[in-house]
Amino acid sequence: MKILVVDDETDVRFLFEQRFRKEIRNHELDFDFAYSGEDALKYLNLHAREAVLILSDINMPGMSGLELLKQIKLKYEKPPPIVMMITAYGDDENYKQAIQFGADDFLTKPIDFTLLLSKLKNVKI
Repeated sequence: MKILVVDDETDVRFLFEQRFRKEIRNHELDFDFAYSGEDALKYLNLHAREAVLILSDINMPGMSGLELLKQIKLKYEKPPPIVMMITAYGDDENYKQAIQFGADDFLTKPIDFTLLLSKLKNVKI
């Protein structure tokens, strides 16, 4: 499964590659990374049929993850990408907005990678 991780913290790449090294090695999960909402949209325009699932941080400089979510859900209809929002702030307002804009799931940081792996394995594509 192709997964695009969108986060302005560049160390997420190392973290995800370490936590999911077995799944990556077994070709169960395939990660790409974008470090801004704008970069994520560029990636999606180039790989529209590849990104099956998007994990996006909410709080990023420039385009926020919520704005990215709105644009993804408006622009990419077939197949609609699955978008899971990730934030350090698990407040009700971010949660409500994410759901309102079409988020498929909502996770808080620090990420529980066991829970995330379970959610990824249960995604129906």
